[in-house]
Amino acid sequence: MKRPAHPRAAEIIHEGRKAFVSGLVYAGILSAFINLLQLTVPLFMLQVHDRVVNSQSTDTLVMLIIVAVVGLGIYCILDYVRALTFQVMGSKLVRKLNLPVLEAAVSASVTKGVSQSAQAIRDLNDIRAFVTGNAISVPLEAIWSPIFLAVLFALHWLYGLVALISAAIILSLSLFSDFLTRRAMKRANESSMQNIGEISGSLRHSEAIEAMGMLPALAGRWRRSQLHTQDLLDATTRRGRALASFTRTCRYMMQIAVLSTGAILVIQQEVSAGSMVASSIIMGRMLLPFDSMVDGWRQWVLAMTAWSNVQDLLENQAPQRETKPTPPTQGELSIDRLVYAVPGSDVPILKGLSFSLSPGEVLGVIGPSAAGKSTLARLLIGVTKPTTGGVYLDGNNVYLWERGSFGDMVGYLPQSVSLLDGTIRDNIARMRDADPRLVLEAARLADVHDMIGRLPLGYDTRLGDSGYVLSGGQRQRIGLARAVYGRPRLVVLDEPNANLDADGERALIRAIEALRADGAIVILIAHRPSIMQIADKLMVLQDGKITQLGPRAAVVGAITPGEKTVGAVMTLRGKA
Repeated sequence: MKRPAHPRAAEIIHEGRKAFVSGLVYAGILSAFINLLQLTVPLFMLQVHDRVVNSQSTDTLVMLIIVAVVGLGIYCILDYVRALTFQVMGSKLVRKLNLPVLEAAVSASVTKGVSQSAQAIRDLNDIRAFVTGNAISVPLEAIWSPIFLAVLFALHWLYGLVALISAAIILSLSLFSDFLTRRAMKRANESSMQNIGEISGSLRHSEAIEAMGMLPALAGRWRRSQLHTQDLLDATTRRGRALASFTRTCRYMMQIAVLSTGAILVIQQEVSAGSMVASSIIMGRMLLPFDSMVDGWRQWVLAMTAWSNVQDLLENQAPQRETKPTPPTQGELSIDRLVYAVPGSDVPILKGLSFSLSPGEVLGVIGPSAAGKSTLARLLIGVTKPTTGGVYLDGNNVYLWERGSFGDMVGYLPQSVSLLDGTIRDNIARMRDADPRLVLEAARLADVHDMIGRLPLGYDTRLGDSGYVLSGGQRQRIGLARAVYGRPRLVVLDEPNANLDADGERALIRAIEALRADGAIVILIAHRPSIMQIADKLMVLQDGKITQLGPRAAVVGAITPGEKTVGAVMTLRGKA
């Protein structure tokens, strides 16, 4: 059995189940009294017809009205308390699960390369919507249906028999409807999700679509796919509505059946006339949960699937981390026999890398495409778990390191710089409520303070889909300021000059020099040779192996023209 990935996964799951079960039991007890109180109206009608009308006693009528009003008042209170119970259950579950599930989803997304955060949020919303909705109460109502059945049998055994047969017919029709529509609805939903995915994926390349006139052809494809999905939905809807109409008609016929049974019994003087009306109301109430059983069961299945996804995410998919923060440290970076292979693959991307760096050293990593450079960067910052071996900063495993304290030690600039929704100040401060002086220090270190000052609102300029649009170079320079925020001890820069002009590259070099002077370990991964002039050491990575490693001048001198490294490396020889 796998050990829970989230440090408190077992406890969180146990507490979630306990809250749900205890709330469900409490709501079930309330449902028993609610169902009993729902007999108030039919029994009132029975007594009015059989006692008040026959005796013509207004005092009896007044007493019956008082009892009925009190009973309905209690019913109202208990029904409201049950609704609040479900609301509290949903709120407690989401509050308890929200943060650990999102943390696990983000970690799993990094590990698997697939975003799971949106799915995790949908699962949590589905769980809350189910708990606070009507479907959760359907089985509770069905459990106490024997109360109504018992009252019908008490009035006359034929009433009970008709109700029992009617419930069996309604339940059978609901199950039959589910059988006929489930697969068709599944196919329609899968087709709809595929269409949405195709359109969303294409629209990410809207500029190319518009520029090269691909829109008419794509629109034709989308239209054909949508028409196919619509045909599936129409067929499923027609089938479902036909069965729903037939089921509704059967319910009306059952009402007629019980009234007819009552009429015959009244004629034969076996029951009173009031029981005929009362039995019709009671049977209608008894059949209600059975009529909703299939739709309610679907909601239960969806909720159980969402809970299973959440449980799997907490238990198996997120990485195991230390929970206690590690104090700030400054020591050497050691990579020990590092091997990484994509899960399920037998061919490793990195094959036994070992090297070390001391504080204040700058390492340049070069090599051809697909050599494993970006994979190495992700391993160095601890977001990817090594297959074997490890990365250690002052003896601490970077993968197991508690994320909050690790973030204080590490700066990272990925190839594709993603700035989050928020202000420039928020992004540089890594979305923390930070001291503005630290933000200014990072901006000046990355030499972006003047550039930010020229933006509409300076550091308060909002970024994101509805915010200010930055150029590629501006994003990269603000990403650099975020990477150096707080003066981290380990800084990994993956293609940091890819979108920079000459001024931006000079600012980058100055920032690296300042980090080196401050005792930080800096690792540069780049194709453009000019940035490598600042490196103390060079490492050539090829086919997942280190082919050269040493002082920059020595490595450049050892590279032969025939080696399959990046073409610009040879330029370094002339500048070494």
